[in-house]
Amino acid sequence: MVGTTGGKILVAELLARSVDTVFCVPGESYLAALDAFHDVADRIRLIVCRHEAGAANMAEAWGKLTGAPGICFVTRGPGACHASIGVHTARQDSTPLILFVGQVPRDQKERGAFQEVDYRSTFADLAKWSTEIDDPERIPEIVNRAFMVATSGRPGPVVVALPEDVLQAASDATTTRPASLCAAAPADGAVEETLALLATAKRPMLLLGGSGWTDPGVDAVAEFAQASGVPVVCGWRRQHLFDNRLPQYVGDAGIGLNPALKSRIADSDLVLALGTRLGEIVTDGYTTFRVPTPAQAIVHVHQEPGELGRVYVPRLAIQCDPNAFAIALTKRSRLDGTPWRNWCEAARADYEHWQSPVPFVGPVDMASIVRWLSGHLPDDAIVANGAGNFASWLHRFFRYKRRATQLAPTSGAMGYGLPAAIAAKLRNPQSIVVAWTGDGCFMMTVQELATIARHRVPVIVVVVNNSSYGTIRMHQERHYPGRVVATELSNPDFVALAAAFGLRGYRVTRTDEFAPAFVDAEASGQASLIEIVLPTAELSPTMKLA
Repeated sequence: MVGTTGGKILVAELLARSVDTVFCVPGESYLAALDAFHDVADRIRLIVCRHEAGAANMAEAWGKLTGAPGICFVTRGPGACHASIGVHTARQDSTPLILFVGQVPRDQKERGAFQEVDYRSTFADLAKWSTEIDDPERIPEIVNRAFMVATSGRPGPVVVALPEDVLQAASDATTTRPASLCAAAPADGAVEETLALLATAKRPMLLLGGSGWTDPGVDAVAEFAQASGVPVVCGWRRQHLFDNRLPQYVGDAGIGLNPALKSRIADSDLVLALGTRLGEIVTDGYTTFRVPTPAQAIVHVHQEPGELGRVYVPRLAIQCDPNAFAIALTKRSRLDGTPWRNWCEAARADYEHWQSPVPFVGPVDMASIVRWLSGHLPDDAIVANGAGNFASWLHRFFRYKRRATQLAPTSGAMGYGLPAAIAAKLRNPQSIVVAWTGDGCFMMTVQELATIARHRVPVIVVVVNNSSYGTIRMHQERHYPGRVVATELSNPDFVALAAAFGLRGYRVTRTDEFAPAFVDAEASGQASLIEIVLPTAELSPTMKLA
């Protein structure tokens, strides 16, 4: 790659790091890079999206699934602002992501040029690192650092601005070799000290979450839990890290937390927080544990030192890769679970009771639909959802069986489910992929149906339609009863909309209509949309307008 342009050097750096899929919305500010992609079309698949938020969400989901940075290219100004939601989600969810943004030429900087934005300051809080390449000779250096920052410690997003003339300029820079990451092992004695604390505990809990997990790591957690009998709680939207069918799984600590589970966590005497941040949602608004010194002994294992002791003072803080810790813990543990058998069985009974049927409004029982879907889908099926009360049925009644089968934003970002499902199907074409969306959530990235059509991505989209921003309506009724404003929605004919994009369409108005519709969509092998029609009164499993 000697004596070529900055754009071609940039694409060569991506190839050197085994990047084979890039999500983008084209823009004139990075045309030189787009031209370079033309030369490597047989090695890098360019997924052209219809909105930068969709592109960034697809790249974020790709990062979740692979553990490598999802790659997204957008144009300057409005393009970067549209993509910022994906950057925010990647930061909150600890997902490796690199957003490349076109920029005005260097000689136009700080003149208020067309679509000019200072990306270093704009993304300073949203991204893990934001920078701009001001010399084509530094492209290999900056790209290498971007990959390292995105994947090291607590993974996260990096934003790299690309001045138009830097991409066009000739350069003698040579392609670099990718650096290898070294996963930090637990410090000497950390595993033994953890096991000693567990051995004296009467009511222990394992709180599992975070990102960066691998199959060997989650397999080790499952082996340890089954051998030791320690009950396992998964963090919000991290239920896929532990097979929900195992008797040691007792629920998830998230929005819509089972009150019985919250009581059990509060009554525990030791919590092994493995890989998870002890943030607002996992701790139910920082109320599950006393701030700053919990009544329970907390052993906190996290790869980012800044997360240890951030809110809670742990009895033992261990900075290391959670996979390495889980494997070491399993190898050295001799705990047999006898002291905690009743404790674990009672917690599991609470979870099973929480799975019981709930009252519903109208002719559609959402809990029954989700339980059927959970039993019907194969273990490797991937379910992607965005934000809204419609997801509460999924989180409560669906049982996840395998790592990397749940794609959901802990950032609470609406519009995530559809683009995430597209990325999942592109990454795992052999798996069934379901986008679980609400009417409000779906319409925020509905234009990506065109991406499904163009790239022939056979996902199954479920739209739970109650003609309302249901979550906000719920809070509105709680705090300002009878004063409904800004939460009612007017929707298109979703089946007709699906047909307009070339998708098969189904409308479900009764519980018994869902399974036949889903089976037919599945058997067709084509992209499909299933609309579930609910009354607005059906807000969540536990909340009804009545």
